[in-house]
Amino acid sequence: MRLRHIELFHAIYTTGSITSAAKLLFVSQPSVSKVLAHAEKQLGFSLFIREKGKLIPTAEANMLFCDVDQIYKQLRLIKRMTDNIRQGEKGRINIAISPALGFELIPDAISEFHSMHPDVQFSVKTLHNDEAQQALLEHRFDLVILFSTPALPGVEEVPLGESEMVIMYPCSQFPDYPSILPVDTLKETDLIGIRDSGPLGELIWNRLADSELDVSSFSQVDTYYIAASLVGRGLGGCTIDRFTAHASSTKKNGVASFDPPIPFQIKALHLESQPLSRISLDFLDLVKSKLLEASPLSVQQKQQRITNTQH
Repeated sequence: MRLRHIELFHAIYTTGSITSAAKLLFVSQPSVSKVLAHAEKQLGFSLFIREKGKLIPTAEANMLFCDVDQIYKQLRLIKRMTDNIRQGEKGRINIAISPALGFELIPDAISEFHSMHPDVQFSVKTLHNDEAQQALLEHRFDLVILFSTPALPGVEEVPLGESEMVIMYPCSQFPDYPSILPVDTLKETDLIGIRDSGPLGELIWNRLADSELDVSSFSQVDTYYIAASLVGRGLGGCTIDRFTAHASSTKKNGVASFDPPIPFQIKALHLESQPLSRISLDFLDLVKSKLLEASPLSVQQKQQRITNTQH
């Protein structure tokens, strides 16, 4: 039976007449009769017997109805869900993000979005750039949010905002808590290196090359988070994204912008062949607003207030 046959069979079975079924389905009586005849011809047996102006279900129809009723309920559920998704009330956002965004920005955005759309479900995974892009191409995520990614064929970019690379330093080295430092400061710091630091690492090394600086690194770690933790223990400084720096900031370390700044772009990526749902676009709009609130200028102002309080 086709879906149209199921819908019509259910309507006739539950209402008991072609007239009532036609009204329920908002179609004409001749149309109902025609579709019913077509369904019975395809099945090879009758579904109803006409008796005294009424349609009486056959034994075969009674056997079918239980399963048809389950399918019909599922169809109604799907219709309600698609209506809700269209209205932005329900759905699922399957997303991969850069680890640094998982400290505060995305959790804050999800929390606020959930208060407005409680029926929207989230599936979130942190991945580094190369892994996230590959996962997107393999259709494992609807969208990914990453830093400074190169353009990829078949992938559409949605600009969300920007942040910057900063220097995290032990307070014992700069007790006056500077908020801006020149790049040659790295010559005076035992630098903690980050392996496979991707596009953000390239930004730093390009700046070092432009400044003709030769910087030594006494240790190598796998993540910005570990590097920040070592800075807090007085083992050296590191170059790090402002999100991780802000989340890892303690009284034992300081954070300073480069002079001049080293900004980077934050983008959402999705496959061109899979346009984003309305709820995903609404969520990205919220992320944009959160990024604007967390722009380098506003974060520097917050950091300066913390520094003044400490002094």
